[in-house]
Formats: sequence, C-alpha cells, structure tokens
Amino acid sequence: MNKQDITLNDRYDLSKTEVLLNGPQALVRLMLMQKARDAAAGLNTGGYVSGYRGSPLGAVDFMMQRAGKELRAADITFEAGLNEDLAATALWGTQQAELRGEGRFDGVFGMWYGKGPGVDRTGDVFRHANMAGTSVNGGVLAVLGDDHTGESSTTLHQSEWALVDAMMPILSPAGIQEILDYGLIGYALSRYSGCWVGLKSMKDTIEVTSVVDTSPDRIKLTTPDDFDMPQGGVNIRLVDDRILQEARLHDYKRFAAEAFGRANRLDKRMFGKEGAKIGFVAAGKNWLDLTHALELLGIDDTEARRLGITTYKIAMTWPLDMTSFNEWAEGLDLIVVVEEKRKLLEVQIKEAIFDNRQGRRVYGWKNDRGEELFPTRYALEPVEIARKLGGILEEEGRATDRIKQGLELIDEAQRNNNAPEIASRLAYFCSGCPHNSSTKVPEGSRAYAGIGCHFMVQWMDRDTLGFTHMGGEGANWIGESHFSKRDHVFQNLGDGTYNHSGVQAIRAAQAAGTNITYKILFNDAVAMTGGQSNEGALDAVQIVRELKAMNIKHVALVYDPKEEIDLSKFPSDVAKYTRDDVMDVQEKMRDIKGVSAIVYVQTCAAEKRRRRKRGLFPDPDKRVFINPDVCEGCGDCGVQSNCVSIVPLETEFGRKRMIDQSSCNKDFTCVNGFCPAFVTVSGAKPRKSVGKQIDIPDLPQPDLPVINHTYNFVITGVGGTGVVTIGAILAMAAHLDGKGAGMMEMAGLAQKGGAVNIHCRIANDPGDISAIRVALGEADAVIGGDLVTTAGSATIGLMRQGRTRAVVNSHEISSPAISPATPNSPCRRSVCNWLCRRGSGLNRLISLMFPCWPRTCWGIRYFPT
Repeated sequence: MNKQDITLNDRYDLSKTEVLLNGPQALVRLMLMQKARDAAAGLNTGGYVSGYRGSPLGAVDFMMQRAGKELRAADITFEAGLNEDLAATALWGTQQAELRGEGRFDGVFGMWYGKGPGVDRTGDVFRHANMAGTSVNGGVLAVLGDDHTGESSTTLHQSEWALVDAMMPILSPAGIQEILDYGLIGYALSRYSGCWVGLKSMKDTIEVTSVVDTSPDRIKLTTPDDFDMPQGGVNIRLVDDRILQEARLHDYKRFAAEAFGRANRLDKRMFGKEGAKIGFVAAGKNWLDLTHALELLGIDDTEARRLGITTYKIAMTWPLDMTSFNEWAEGLDLIVVVEEKRKLLEVQIKEAIFDNRQGRRVYGWKNDRGEELFPTRYALEPVEIARKLGGILEEEGRATDRIKQGLELIDEAQRNNNAPEIASRLAYFCSGCPHNSSTKVPEGSRAYAGIGCHFMVQWMDRDTLGFTHMGGEGANWIGESHFSKRDHVFQNLGDGTYNHSGVQAIRAAQAAGTNITYKILFNDAVAMTGGQSNEGALDAVQIVRELKAMNIKHVALVYDPKEEIDLSKFPSDVAKYTRDDVMDVQEKMRDIKGVSAIVYVQTCAAEKRRRRKRGLFPDPDKRVFINPDVCEGCGDCGVQSNCVSIVPLETEFGRKRMIDQSSCNKDFTCVNGFCPAFVTVSGAKPRKSVGKQIDIPDLPQPDLPVINHTYNFVITGVGGTGVVTIGAILAMAAHLDGKGAGMMEMAGLAQKGGAVNIHCRIANDPGDISAIRVALGEADAVIGGDLVTTAGSATIGLMRQGRTRAVVNSHEISSPAISPATPNSPCRRSVCNWLCRRGSGLNRLISLMFPCWPRTCWGIRYFPT
C-alpha cells in the first residue's frame, strides 16, 4: 500500500491541508487558522482562549497546553479559567484591549469554552458582554459543550436557549470540518454584528476524529451590502450606556447577524431542487441524524429529486435567516423539522412562514394530528428518525419500494434488538482511590455527595445521597437544617470544586452558622476529566490557610503517611491525623456546633500511577498478597478497602479472594480487616509470566473487504485499557492509506473504569462519511475488549446476523456493579460466570461471532482464546 507523507505534527502545521483531527485539536487549529487569515488580510491580531473543562470539552485545556509553542508563536494566549464566568469576563476584557490606545494588537479574537452547566453559570457575563459588543478586529466564540443524554453530567443540558436569552447568534456545526468552517465564519460574524457567537458542540460533533480540509483560505466570506448600520457601528465602545446598548442589540445587532447569514448563504439546500413538495430541515448533530436516516431509507439526491423531496441544512440556528428559508420553502406543502430537545428551529420556521402559510404544514415536535414525532426529551436516533420519516412519506403517497424495503430492514433490526441488559460496566473508584477512605462516615451520620468523582459515592455503601450544582455544596443544608430533626451532616468536596466555586458555599454556611463538616479531599488532580492539575497551583496548605482565614476555628488535617507530606508547612494550630484516625476525627467534628472542616490529603490513585512510572512519586517497596489456602472468602477485605483490585478467585474449595497485582496501587487499606490470609512482601518484584514462544510466519496480505459507502467498526472495552487508542490507530491507518476516516469516542465515565464504546467508519473518500455513530444493525466488525460491554444490549443491537463479525477478549474482569464487596455475598463471583448463567445476551453474541455453533450457552471457559 502506498502511504501518504503524514506525521502527528501535521495537526498544527498550516502548510498541511488534509489533516486528521479530533475536536479539541480542531479548536487549537482554528485559532491558528484565524491568526493566519488575519495576517493575510494585513491585520496584526492576538488570540486568547479561556474557559473551564468538562465533557464533551474535557480535553480542550490539555490540547491547548500541549500546543503552547505553536500558540505562543502566533500571539495566542491560553489561560485556563478558575471557573466559567470568570473566564468569560477575562474574554470580555480582551475586546477592550485597544479602546484606550494602549493595545499591542489591532484586535484580539477570543474563545470561551465550557459545558452546559457552565453556560448557565455564565449567563450574566454573556448578557453584559454581548450587550457591550466585540472589537471590530477581535470577536469572541463561545464553545458550548452540550450533553443531551446526561452521559457525564448531572443534567441533560441544551444551551441554545440560554444564548437566545442573551441574544447571542448560534452556529451548529455537524462534525470536525464544520467546527473549523463555522469557527472562521463565527469570528467574521462576531466582528460584523458586534455579538459574541455560540458554537454548539456535542459528543457526535466534537468527541470525534475525522480527516478534514484545514486550508486557512477555504472559507470565502462576504460583507453584507444591504444592511444599514447605526451611527458609530455595533462594536464595543469605551463610553457606552446600558440603555443604548439594549437598543443597539435589539434594533441592529440581531438583524446584522441575520444579514450576514443571508449574504454568505450559510444555510443551504442539500438534496432535491426547487418545486419539491416535502422539505426536511435539520442542523448540527441532527443534520447527521437526518442524512443517516435518509441513507437507511435509500434516499439520495437523485431519489429525492424524483420523489419531490428537498432538504435544508441550517448553520445558524438563531437568528434564522428568514429570507433564505422562505426562498427554499417556496411551494412546499409539508416542512418536517428534525430537531431534538426544546424546539428552536421549529418555532422560528413557523414564524418565518406565518404571513404566507397557504395551507403549508410544519411538523416537528408533533404532526397536524397532535401525535408526537420528535420528542423534546432525551435525544434522537437515526433509526427512529427514519421510521418517522418513512411513515410520513407513506402518508403522503411517496413511499417507493426502496423506502418500504428500508423500513422493513429497520423493523427487522428492531425486532432482533431484544437482548436483555444482563450486566453493565458501572464506573467505580480506582484501586487505592482516596475517595474509598475519605467518603466513609461514622455510624448514624450521613453525607452529601459532590460533583465529579464524589458523585459516584452515591452507588456505594457510604451513607451518602444527594448533591447540588457545582459550587453549591452544603448550601442546601443551610436551608434544610432549619426543618430537619438531624443536627449535623458531612459534605464531600473535591479540591477542584473548592477552587472553582465551592469556597463560596463554605463562606455561606459559615455566615449562616450552619452545623456542617466539610470534608475537602485534596487529591492533587481533577481526576474525572483525565488528571489535569488545579488552576493557580492550588495546594493543601493554601486550602487550610484559607479555611482558617475564614474564621473556621475547627480545621483538621488528615493525611496518608506513605506520601511523605511535609507537615511543617501547615499551620501549627491545625490538628494533624493519619487517615487511620479519620473516623475518630469525624466523630469529634460531628459534635462541634457551626462549620468545621477536614482537609483529607491523599493523591489521586490514577495520578500516583502515572507519576510513579516517571519516578516522580514515592513507590513503597511492598506488595500485598492473599493466601488462598487461608482465605475463607468472607469479603471483609473488600468492605474495608472498597477496592476493585480485590477480585474473585475460584478454587476447588469455593470462591476465595486475590489481589490483582496489575491494577493494585499499593494503598494497603485491604489489610485493615482482621484476616490471617494476608501476606505482605517487601523487596520483591512481580515475576513476568513466561509464555510459549510463538513463531509467527510471514503472513500474506489480507483480502480487504469492499467498502460499500462505509465500513463500520465498533470497539468496546473498559476505561484505561487502550480502547480509544485502538480507534485512533484505525483512523490514522485509514488516513495514511488515503481513505476517509471518522471515529467517535463514547466514553462517559470511562476515566473511572466505566464502559467505553468507539464507533469508527472507514470510507474510500472523506465525503462519504456523514454521521459517525453506527446505528442499529450497521456494524461490520466488532472488536470486543470486554465481555460485559460487548454483550450489553446497546452493542448487541448494532450487530446483524450474516453481516457482523466479532473478535472478543475472553479475559474475565470483575465489575463492581455485579460483584459488590459485601461479606458472604453470593454475587461476589466473576462477571463471566455470572453472564454464562444468565445466558441469552451472550448466546446471541456467540451466535453472531460463530454462526456454526449451536445457540446454547457454552460457558466462558470454552470461548476460543
């Protein structure tokens, strides 16, 4: 195979045009491209990026920091915000840089990033800054990380309406290419209209990897010549009044944005032609869903023209370019708006055609009979969209044999998608995680959970239930305490949340005189999003000193003595305890009136592992083993440690316990139980297993399958085992071979051992890939890194008899969701044996992998290795 001249450095090399990028990398590249466009236009501009991480934008700060050299060379500054609204305020400041004649650049183009709850938090800044305006040579993009299905969030959030309330135009890209394209459009739009511009990002559009065209001059833009600006323009002014700002925003800036969209024809007819009678409309992720649904129905451009169907892709979802829309909709009898969540396009479309209805119907949330089509809750899937569109076409007398055949295949796939959910790979605290110890409370006490890793404690035996938004931890108890028989609660709080905004909640509880003990875990890492450090170099000593400065009189330090903490740096009047005393400390604090605090210092277990590999963290020369001849299988070691490295061991005398040395992080809390089976070994190194020598002959080149439009991979596994890496390697291999590639990460809580699903499509041409998410029955190949995830109903449903082939890892991995660490629990057995007993879903998986095998449970032990 002839490989292209491609390196990993291409992603930020502006001389390279066809590049493989993921979403966060695309945002870095976007900043570099905007700088290059400005330089080509004779402008000397600077750039500024700030915000706060969170899925699906959890890696933005990481990628910006890694590209620091390239960004600095382009006069672009990345500065992670302490929280979202402070970051937005800093960006507001960048637009004022040249107003006083003190600016070093002609303007500063800025980027804010934050997930949906951060958008809500930042609403006040958005309103103020958008009314004030943007610099004529600057502009601001607000990248909105939305999680419509709540996979890694405490809410199922949709951010558009928050931006509409602040009157910020919104662009909705459908993938990595459009993140670049719409990003460049967004800066021009922001400068022209004087508005901050939202760029909606979701899992399907930013947590993906694609081959894209990154030419800085790819986008050609036009300045509207039919819009009259007010005196003095619409951009930010040094001296301005809020009343004039409001008038300018409502009377000019909103309509300037619409005029810009019209002049540049951002919204486009994609399928069909003028004179069609049925029109389908969508934007962003839902455009990908719509195109995928039409593919399932066998409708391409030629078929659409023959059937009198046309499609319209909207780039700017607010404000809608009414003129262009009405030109497209002329003569249509029926307009179908494919849109998930609360309807934004549908209401604007109905307004657009209100004065020229002429019997036209608009379907969206419901049809003309009041029947629900596309719900306002959760999310839409291509298969369900295809069923609804097929039904509409049948009603309208336009369902061809091709469409009916597509509907029959969908119905067949849905009938076969009946595997019960027999197990799930639930996220859990890592081996040796400080949360395993810090979240325990004395008998009779209760605690509130927190955001991030602290949220997971609610599905463990920790007497902890209930949470607030980020930064409100404990403030709920301020109100509840007045009306409760309980006198005191504990509140878990992470160092990242404390730094973000939680410190203010502590101040509120102190002001109210509330009886509460804050347990602040300093684990030196923002673990849920991948181990980033706290902004501002926050350390445990600073937290303790701040608490004392707030006049919190009772502050205790609890620490892990294995970590060689310098206790002399902490205030001398702060009581210091090892973590073995954590229960005693909590019992003392429980009896204290008012606000008290325990600062629990123990490094994140995953971060310990990373640092030990680099020689940057103490590594105890000791390991723990369980003697199976002595172990009675009671499970108390699991109760004491809450540790997933304690796994079942099947013996001829029954189920015992063993330590998984490959995942053990040397926390040693498992030895706290009264058990003679434990053995500690010092000065020893794990013996590497010596397998049989395998002589691999010269292998012939494989007969590659013919790619019919796309070839679809599904890769499953557990977080931390390299599943995302497999997807990245496949995508890069396809790119090296000159093919199109698209890869999407469905990781959720994978940082904590949760399920990971990678969807990857390979095509002969990048243009053949629209939606990357593999739909029902579309998987051609499944690489199963974990039996539980692979045998789950969500994965089984993507397979089809006769089409899908799978290679599945038979290694048994215990799951906390199935094997809770409770004494004498009969369910503390290996997941694979449990699956084997339950049967049906696994039988389906076996029959798909090996059609010649009978449809009976063969048992995991007979899986081919």
